[in-house]
Amino acid sequence: MFISSAFAQTAPAAAGGSDMQSSLMSMLPLVLMFVVLYFVMIRPQMKRQKEHRTMIDAVAKGDEVATSGGVLGKVTRLGDAYLSVEIANGVEVTLQRSAIAQVLPKGTIK
Repeated sequence: MFISSAFAQTAPAAAGGSDMQSSLMSMLPLVLMFVVLYFVMIRPQMKRQKEHRTMIDAVAKGDEVATSGGVLGKVTRLGDAYLSVEIANGVEVTLQRSAIAQVLPKGTIK
């Protein structure tokens, strides 16, 4: 009663290959979003991971470090996967290498 009749329209005659073009155009926003995501999020994260890995590999005995838990100390022993950090006179803790968050400048800890 209040609804008017809807008439179906016939699709215009498609030129050869326009189906392929329209499907590529519909994929374009998805591809553009992935490209933006790669350059804004994925690539910088990979760069930070590489820098962290090289920093951890360069840690030497006597370096002053900050752990991811916020503990400051001086490296006393190195191993392949673990290292010992002196956090106070006579107090050493064993940490995984990946727990090192930052190598501090010499003389930071007194």
